[in-house]
Amino acid sequence: MSETHIHLLITHLPIFGSILGGFVLIHGIWNKSNATLIAAYNVLIVSAIGAGIAYATGEGAEETVEHIKGVSKSVIEEHSESALISLIALILVGSISLIGLFVTLKQSSLMRPVSIAVLFASLIGFGLVARTGYLGGQIRHTEISTNAIVPNDKGAEDGD
Repeated sequence: MSETHIHLLITHLPIFGSILGGFVLIHGIWNKSNATLIAAYNVLIVSAIGAGIAYATGEGAEETVEHIKGVSKSVIEEHSESALISLIALILVGSISLIGLFVTLKQSSLMRPVSIAVLFASLIGFGLVARTGYLGGQIRHTEISTNAIVPNDKGAEDGD
């Protein structure tokens, strides 16, 4: 399995994990369930680890696609820059989640404020990683690119 394959597989984890963790966190805050808060923190920590793996394998994925005809180097660069910002955001989410996990296990009075801070961080993190994923998709999925060249199918219908 190549770095490119790993990159393509793992990139969805931070996207879906950050929003899922946020939703589970909302449920835990609403129901005042420590077990649910702990589950949410664990999902967010795993998402942050996934972001690290995705970032670490990004260079190998770039080397695979950068010489393919039709792949824009500027789109790759924009995706790469966004990925760094997303990585930093998810590391922050994971770190605050570790704190949340600790204060929840210790039954600290800081449980609610920390859980709310983690919730906001996870929602911001989700927005950033979702944008990064969108930009990454534009590298090879021309159907979502705003710069896509629409082929002229008229010649194909005429048998040309």
